[in-house]
Amino acid sequence: MSLFDLTGKVAVITGSSRGIGRAIAARLAEHGAKVVVSSRKAEACEAVVKELEAQWGAGCALAIPANISSKENLRHLAGAAAAHFGKIDILVCNAASNPYYGPLAGISDDQFRKILDNNVIANHWLISFVAPQMIARKDGSIIIISSIGGLRASTTLGAYGVSKAADMQLARSLAAEYGPHNVRVNCIAPGLVRTDFARALWENPDNLKTSTARAPLGRIGEPDEISGAAVFLASQASSFMTGQALVIDGGATIN
Repeated sequence: MSLFDLTGKVAVITGSSRGIGRAIAARLAEHGAKVVVSSRKAEACEAVVKELEAQWGAGCALAIPANISSKENLRHLAGAAAAHFGKIDILVCNAASNPYYGPLAGISDDQFRKILDNNVIANHWLISFVAPQMIARKDGSIIIISSIGGLRASTTLGAYGVSKAADMQLARSLAAEYGPHNVRVNCIAPGLVRTDFARALWENPDNLKTSTARAPLGRIGEPDEISGAAVFLASQASSFMTGQALVIDGGATIN
């Protein structure tokens, strides 16, 4: 059996109607997992489900809309996914918010709270709803999509970086708590990737040139270039890995 075989596994991916989350949902389905596609808009989720089913067969995907700012939405997401498929083996916390671009001196309290609530506390909520059944079965992989913003300073994305550093610590702490139950928790820390979420950093050619100038690969990443790490962390291939952050950034953080 392939180390990356996910046949019989069930994965829930937040923010999976586009960008990195969508790419991860597609690759997990390709490797045999049943996937739950979730984002705020039901129509966008259903569109992704139709695409996945057209490629990998009816029943391979399910749409469950959820707003990560709502604890009750996340409780419903976890409960409905488990009720439909019988369990959740893989959780990918990908959805995030960044309503502010600029120096920390200019951020409002509401903007800062939204970043921390949606990027850290919402992950904690959803994990707390999903983890108990993983612990009971002594099997599970939780993946938080962090960012290299949590590893380096920024004069324009400081609050976002704070939240992503917190996600890495959340993963480490939960890895220590859940490890005795064979439930693993890891992060993926992407660099600049061509998504709508990061459009302000790459749409302008000058911004893109500045953002990629010091990266050895000298270019922006694509969403599918992050998905392989999710397959690895979801599968038996990473069975001895927990509490870690996989950096995928074209080498940006080494310079």
